[in-house]
Amino acid sequence: MAGLDPPRDVLAVVQRVRELGATTRADLGRSLGLGRGVVNQRLGVLRDLGLVEEGDIRSSSGGRAPRELRFRGVAGYVLVADLDASAFAAGVSDLTGRLVATDEVCSDIADGPALVLDRVADAWERLCRSTGIPLDQVWGIGLGVPGPVEFATGRPIAPPIMPGWDAYDVREHLGARFSVPVWVDNEVNLEALGEARAGSGAGVTDMVFVKLGVGIGAGVISGSRLHRGAQGAAGDIGHVAVLDDDHELCRCGNTGCLEVVAGGAALIRRVHERGAGPTGEAGPRLGSLVAAGQPLAIADITSAGAQGDPLALDLLTQSARLVGGALATLVNFFNPSLLVVGGDLVQGSDLVLSTIRESVYGRSLPLATRNLVIGRSGLGLTAGLVGAAAMTVDELLADRRFHAWAPHRSPHGHPEIASIP
Repeated sequence: MAGLDPPRDVLAVVQRVRELGATTRADLGRSLGLGRGVVNQRLGVLRDLGLVEEGDIRSSSGGRAPRELRFRGVAGYVLVADLDASAFAAGVSDLTGRLVATDEVCSDIADGPALVLDRVADAWERLCRSTGIPLDQVWGIGLGVPGPVEFATGRPIAPPIMPGWDAYDVREHLGARFSVPVWVDNEVNLEALGEARAGSGAGVTDMVFVKLGVGIGAGVISGSRLHRGAQGAAGDIGHVAVLDDDHELCRCGNTGCLEVVAGGAALIRRVHERGAGPTGEAGPRLGSLVAAGQPLAIADITSAGAQGDPLALDLLTQSARLVGGALATLVNFFNPSLLVVGGDLVQGSDLVLSTIRESVYGRSLPLATRNLVIGRSGLGLTAGLVGAAAMTVDELLADRRFHAWAPHRSPHGHPEIASIP
């Protein structure tokens, strides 16, 4: 229905239905302070847009039994991806955040934005073909990248491990190919959002998600909202100085950063330094990998640690203590009720998680840790994709953007919507 101009309060109705998952007309009226006629009129607009549908009939408590109303996730779809240094995960999600299909592709982020983004786009098109989803039903794109992002423009800014990506217009590149609005964020922010919406942090208002992999980063959820800061750089804990050591030069150009002394890349480097030669400290398995000159992965170190390798145990413990000390500062500053730890280093090692817990509880103020829970990621590898879907739908349903695309019944064909502040 071209020319549809929804009333301003219709967005509150769809947001409430989306939040609750299933509700009734009476519950909507009570929670939003709207009369029955107004609720029915607003629901009519949302049905025209395909965003709300009727569900099961609930049992009656007297009078006519009410019928459930639900957010209609299949009104459209979003394309999502989570980029890392050497691979990316791609997916297609409906508007509820349910992943319809996913794929993982090896890809070096250093190959540059044009080549990498075309690989991601090719993966999305393959997924759409395999699921039978027409590209004109795609409503938006959400992308996570392993570096700082200016959220307002979707441009990576001086990302240490992404040569050639500085200030690249990711939004223009992907928006031109798919003709939809595009949003880009730091990958750890999206993993934090995914955990908050559907993982370990579901229902928690104040939490921190920390990713321990090749690098180290954090995402902050404050008052149930992702906190990006003024320009989008909030949570970059990997570049907090934890050692006064000029020898440890970080990719950011500074020295003594947490990431360069405690991240996965640092552990791999130290295994090569301390595990080689006849006096090497590594056990048989790790030592044989070093002696053979084979590339090491974080999983090799965590696996060796689980088998009692002395060098692996020492490095994992040192890393976890440094991370725990930095997180204790964050806990004292922000006072979250939940600290979720994800990434290859913690997913493969109970020692890392237990040592982080010991450091945080031991170095934080008693009041800050009175009800603090520290646990693993609940979504694992899909957290970034779930978060990217949540971010995209959130942005599509933001007030000014929603009212920009609603007259056209779909945001498809309107990539400019992403630039509306």
